[in-house]
Amino acid sequence: MEDRTQDTFDEVDGIIASWSAARPDLDFAPLTVFSRLSRIAKHLDRARSHAFERSGLTSWEFDVLAVLRRGGAPYRQSPKVLVQQTMVSSGTMTNRIDRLVERELVRRLTDPNDGRGVLVEMTPLGQTLVDAAMTRLTDAEERLLGAISKPERERLAVLLRKLAKSVDRFEPVSEAIEIVEM
Repeated sequence: MEDRTQDTFDEVDGIIASWSAARPDLDFAPLTVFSRLSRIAKHLDRARSHAFERSGLTSWEFDVLAVLRRGGAPYRQSPKVLVQQTMVSSGTMTNRIDRLVERELVRRLTDPNDGRGVLVEMTPLGQTLVDAAMTRLTDAEERLLGAISKPERERLAVLLRKLAKSVDRFEPVSEAIEIVEM
């Protein structure tokens, strides 16, 4: 039996209770997880966007620069790697690289191992902005996790990794899945 004291009862519990009364024929257990994840994701998106904006970046700019930064010096990757790690199409990535070049956050280089190939290299300005954004991001996410102890965080990370692997097995989606907001 779920404990529904004032400290543990949340908005999702109310939504699930209402749906259970309206549709007692359905099992709403998955919604107890995914509705909370959806709500947390919205808060996280806002916190991340704010951290990136304060550093002069958009979320997608941060994503591309973060791939380059965590790859280590000299902070360059092929567009193919950027596509794979940011999970966007090659056309979208071409557009993003163009825009990052215009902002002087990256530059295109000829691949020394393949004269026809291109590498994308982060500029010092790009590194400064992505480092500032990462600092702000870790601070913001720490505040969001403030009520959870270190052992709870570690357990949550294990469970979320397991869930992510379960969800990832559906990529690419072979059938249309309609996601309905509550």
